[in-house]
Amino acid sequence: MDNCRIFIIGAGAIGKALAVFLKNEDKEVILLRGNIDNIKESYQEIEVVINNKRIVQNIRTGTLSSYPELRGIVVLTNKSFGNKQLAEKLKDRTGTSPIVILQNGLNTESPFIEKGFMNIYRCVLFASSQYIESNKLRFKPASDSLIGIIRGNYEKLTSVISALQNPHLIFRAEENIQPVIWTKAIANSVFNSVCPLLETDNGIFYRNNDALNIAKRVISECTKVAALQGIYLSDDKILEVLLLISKSSDGQLISTYQDILNKRKTEIETFNFAIAEIANHFYKDNLVIETKLLGELVKLKSDLSLNQ
Repeated sequence: MDNCRIFIIGAGAIGKALAVFLKNEDKEVILLRGNIDNIKESYQEIEVVINNKRIVQNIRTGTLSSYPELRGIVVLTNKSFGNKQLAEKLKDRTGTSPIVILQNGLNTESPFIEKGFMNIYRCVLFASSQYIESNKLRFKPASDSLIGIIRGNYEKLTSVISALQNPHLIFRAEENIQPVIWTKAIANSVFNSVCPLLETDNGIFYRNNDALNIAKRVISECTKVAALQGIYLSDDKILEVLLLISKSSDGQLISTYQDILNKRKTEIETFNFAIAEIANHFYKDNLVIETKLLGELVKLKSDLSLNQ
């Protein structure tokens, strides 16, 4: 599978960066827009800045409507709120091709499970990517990004990782992916709510103790909800992850804040609201008072931005 065609659905900051990294390794990559159809295929010159190094590649770009079949590896870097519609579009196109969901948040794989996809893999991303200008991005890795099995087998997972591997966005197999998904979702519930509300970058938590104390309270709420699902996590370990990301992506804006600035819909539903919904299912709304309130404020901020 190392030399197979790789389809990346989602032409945002992460999708474009991954496409450049893979093309730089002589992989066959096609970058697809998932929410736009019938646009003529073209090549885009995309530049990624990483560790003061420039990587420039011409990336083949098109739309899903041009591909009745997707045979290879299908990587999803689109906004997770589009997964239900995307699962419907993909259900008769992918065959046995593995679907790699490179999105953070809870339950982003659910639409694909419901549609009967048999080869589903979740990647928890530990990196940030931000536009400097059109088709020029700044990419900052924090640590290896982990991929685990939702549906599938270890042999295919190993092949997927081998095909996607590159020196800049490093992937590693994770046998027990659910605690990792929850850890990152909790960290993102902090980043994606506090940073947009303070209108600041990811580095705020290791620079400012007041912001860090808010983070600690949100983490404490969310780990209690994870425990209701049988996922037992250490507050201190999640705080370590949060501080690692905060320091490694100092100066970067979290995706939700980028979306608000660019008047785009956010993914807050898969973070704060997803955790609050689980708490509500167990009649434990009192566990997530601050987490839910921060999410509601971000949604309000986003709605006001969209309506301006």
